[in-house]
Amino acid sequence: MTLHPSLLLAELALRLFVACLVLVRKGRRPTVAMAWIIAVIAIPVAGLIAYFLVGENNFGRRRATRHAGILRKVDRPEVHAPSDPRARALQLDPGQTQLARLAESVSHGPALAGNALELSGDSAANIGAMVRDIDAAHAHVHLLTYIYLLDASGKRIAQALLGAVKRGVTVRLLVDGVGSKAFLRSDLRRALEAGGVRVAEALPVSLLRLIVARLDIRNHRKLLVVDGVIAWMGSQNIADAGFAPKARYAPWVDCMVRVRGPLARELQLVFVEDWYMEHLEDLDPALNIQPEFDASGMTAQAVATGPNFGNDSMTTLLQAAVHLAREEIVLTTPYYVPDLPMQAALVVAARRGVRVHLVVPRRNDSWLVQRASRAFYGDLLSAGVVIHEFTGGLLHAKTLVVDRMASVVTSANLDRRSFEINFEMGVLVYDAAFCERLRQLQETYVTRSLRVDRATWEARPLGQRLLESTAGLLSPLL
Repeated sequence: MTLHPSLLLAELALRLFVACLVLVRKGRRPTVAMAWIIAVIAIPVAGLIAYFLVGENNFGRRRATRHAGILRKVDRPEVHAPSDPRARALQLDPGQTQLARLAESVSHGPALAGNALELSGDSAANIGAMVRDIDAAHAHVHLLTYIYLLDASGKRIAQALLGAVKRGVTVRLLVDGVGSKAFLRSDLRRALEAGGVRVAEALPVSLLRLIVARLDIRNHRKLLVVDGVIAWMGSQNIADAGFAPKARYAPWVDCMVRVRGPLARELQLVFVEDWYMEHLEDLDPALNIQPEFDASGMTAQAVATGPNFGNDSMTTLLQAAVHLAREEIVLTTPYYVPDLPMQAALVVAARRGVRVHLVVPRRNDSWLVQRASRAFYGDLLSAGVVIHEFTGGLLHAKTLVVDRMASVVTSANLDRRSFEINFEMGVLVYDAAFCERLRQLQETYVTRSLRVDRATWEARPLGQRLLESTAGLLSPLL
């Protein structure tokens, strides 16, 4: 069927208009802007539909208004300030001080001393310890997760939550509308609600929301706060390591941090903000709790990121940490699809003599992302970056250690989705002992990995190169 010339002209005019809109909205990220312009111009209709569906980081005017309101209320210096002045009496070296100032400027939470931090790299141990903390709760339990599976871990956590309610504990459970879709429709969710657990869906998906918001903006955080004094965060979903939806890539290998001390209140604040976005419930009493200062504890800082902040805070922090490195950088991530500044920072670090190690899964659950990731290998290998491909399952831990003076444990992958779209949560730790423990955990990943040989890599078949280069062109859109 031949379209009328006026319809063709109208469609072309719309494509040109959207291309101009892309330049205005995304001009500060040229590679992203160029990728979208090519998609809109070169792919009739489908390119336009794709841009209107996922091109703008709009999570809905109502939620944006709600979030702005809760930020005006709780995201103020006097709210962040701990009751014990020792928590702000920091002893940081110049590099750590620079990172702490940058982190506070983009995410507003200050670096705080006096925290007891425990690191765990075993999924079953993570779930077991979280259950024990829930079992010991006497006031409230706040749990936020991207994925809640209906497996053994999901049932153990559910039993602990129901047990807490029976003891008179207030339990709030916030799960992402896409990551936990099956849970939200399950008998387990209904049983939890019948037992008194308050369950909420973060960023619900519906055809109506499609009109007003981008549906693939997700809450990717993993966070547990117990009584306002104990908190957990990291990469662990409420799921077995076997991860039933994608069992052929299992086990999922995760990393979590357990927090006692002033930092727990900062993590509580993040939950309060996210819960308010969905429930409009005032949780001020939870913020009145001041965790005990540990005189022998560590200095650490919470960093919450998301499209509502209007900045590239996570990638900015990671780049800054890389630029400060003088001896060694070890980075682990399941998805390596960096923006160009992050890629350049690692390349430059290696060229100036820093030992740079990147650890990624050898088999990835996303075929396209894995190909796009490998499109970046060439420049890294040429600069001297050592790339390790983990063979012990799907390495899901997102960690960074720089010179054993600063470390990061986060829910964010090293890709644009985590940097610019998802709501993410990270903790920076400025403590040599913690850095050493995390570095030892990273070394267990390295020992179960195969090192990518540069000569072998450069000799790979032409077809493989073409696939990876094509996927790399799409990386600004992933």
